[in-house]
Amino acid sequence: MEHACSHAVVHDLSGRPADKRAGFARWLAWKDCTACWKAARDADTESKEEWLAAKRAEEREAAVAWATQFDMPQLQGPERALDWGERSRHQLMTAAHTALVVEGAWDEANWAELEEKARFVTRAGWWVDQRDAEGADLLELLDAARENDRGTENPFR
Repeated sequence: MEHACSHAVVHDLSGRPADKRAGFARWLAWKDCTACWKAARDADTESKEEWLAAKRAEEREAAVAWATQFDMPQLQGPERALDWGERSRHQLMTAAHTALVVEGAWDEANWAELEEKARFVTRAGWWVDQRDAEGADLLELLDAARENDRGTENPFR
């Protein structure tokens, strides 16, 4: 049988019911052969991995520039969590600014207070854990982090 990729491959269709063989053979002819399909899949995986790596690098660069501009402290934690924590903090802080200041009723004084609270939390894992939170919830999350910290050695620094 000749596939869409123009490779001829012999397929054993004896395991299929007789009334389904013709339809399956037409479907196979419409598809690339297994070798071409795997090659295309592997090529797509590489391009997806390259795209994701480039996107993560771009996000990291934006997060570092933002942290520098707004005097955010370095995050602490395992090496593998630091980049993710930086990106998560940046994304959550940006979402919070949009929700509370741009679209909400907060002024710059309210925002400055939230930024100070955010500077208190320097554990990368905390920011990673909050990555799916809504920006409007950040103040409550930061207040909870501080409240949970009272009376103990600071787990967030």
